Amino acid sequence: MAHSLNFFPLFFTLLLSTSAVFSSEFDDGDYHSARREADRVVDLPNQPPVEFRHYAGYIKLRPSEEKALFYWFFEAQNDVAHKPLVLWLNGGPGCSSIAYGAAQELGPFLVQTNGTLKLNPFSWNKAANMLFLESPVGVGFSYTNKSTDLEKLGDKITAQDSYAFLIGWFKRFPNFKLHHFYIAGESYAGHYAPQLAELIHKRNKNCTKDLIVNLKGLLIGNAAINDETDTMGMVEYAWSHGIISDQLHYNIFKECNFSLDIENLTLSCLNHYRDFLVSYSKIDIYNIYAPICLSASSSSLHSSMFSAPQIFSKYKLWSKLPRGYDPCSANYAEQYFSREDVQRALHANVTKLSYPYTPCSNVIQDWIDAPDSVLPIIQELLQAQYRIWIYSGDTDGRIPITSTRYSINKMGLKVEEEWRAWFERHQVAGWVETYQEGLTLATIRGAGHQAPIFAPQRSLALFVYFLAGNRLPVTPKI
Repeated sequence: MAHSLNFFPLFFTLLLSTSAVFSSEFDDGDYHSARREADRVVDLPNQPPVEFRHYAGYIKLRPSEEKALFYWFFEAQNDVAHKPLVLWLNGGPGCSSIAYGAAQELGPFLVQTNGTLKLNPFSWNKAANMLFLESPVGVGFSYTNKSTDLEKLGDKITAQDSYAFLIGWFKRFPNFKLHHFYIAGESYAGHYAPQLAELIHKRNKNCTKDLIVNLKGLLIGNAAINDETDTMGMVEYAWSHGIISDQLHYNIFKECNFSLDIENLTLSCLNHYRDFLVSYSKIDIYNIYAPICLSASSSSLHSSMFSAPQIFSKYKLWSKLPRGYDPCSANYAEQYFSREDVQRALHANVTKLSYPYTPCSNVIQDWIDAPDSVLPIIQELLQAQYRIWIYSGDTDGRIPITSTRYSINKMGLKVEEEWRAWFERHQVAGWVETYQEGLTLATIRGAGHQAPIFAPQRSLALFVYFLAGNRLPVTPKI
């Protein structure tokens, strides 16, 4: 394996265990260089040989607290110095960007059923340097030594901690500070990405030059961005795809006001929503045409808060909806990252967490703040001329294309190029519409909630066009 040998002097290793001592002996640059080299992954079990370097470890957020976020970073497969840097965030809230994004979707190593890693021919590090982050604390290997921190989690603290992580990460990897930087993600990252981008935008105005983050844009898939239209679009999608009856569709639209808080909905409406969930209870809401995982140990039945709209969170049934991808790939990732040899190779679980590793956190029980809509933030970022693309795997029933179209229509943007097909090689890869304000909405044909799993080649193609700021192809390649 290229880069398989790493001679790291023993006294450096010992010094790294005591940061205060180390920093007093060496200057700041030497300290971060040594920490970076200590994070280098050189003996990951069952990893196929590669030519690119990858790193994993912790960034402590603030000197005054024992809070640290875990990351896994893959350099681009070629031309590292000139490729952009992309931060990938999965949603939940409470689900791991490493167990999902890196290990199942778009990372270079995909976890297999037998615990091996398979090279992903459509890995996004073909086009960019990819940084995967487990955020907030309590997710994956990210930790805090104060249990009360887990009771204060929400959108605001997640954005603040993710920003603190980035500032710390750029100190450890200063060569990437000037790279064009993008935030990408899916699902509840529809909250995470715009709010982190907004915080970066505001902090960039008032910080010193060495703390500026070179943010250029956002790419969000099947994004939760507006509760009212997300819920309305779910119902429309289920009806139009034959999952709910005409009568249930009629009853929901007649008796439920999508703009009302859950406390103000009638009992009859809430019963209709329960019937809606029952209609999905035997299939995968995140890809309505995919098989479900039938394993008795399936972690597809996590009790985590996986992008549940406020209305549906009322029902415990929501957390039991099956969500099969491989259809059991979440199980494989959980088993792989629970291994002690894997954790050692990734420099993970250094504090010996008191709870087992899970793809979606079982220790985050409450989420204390989440705006009903992030549309105002998206509009603010568009006005600041950040590039924003929103894509939608069109077989997702959780945040379907109907929801996303309703949400974007609510912003009242001016259409620049009307809805049309876009192509990857000889085939229609999806449909796209662009807006004068700088937003692009695209679908990925045949993909579910986690689009890169189901349409990896099309997803990578869309990613490449996004980074380049180019129109999606109007005609097939001959």
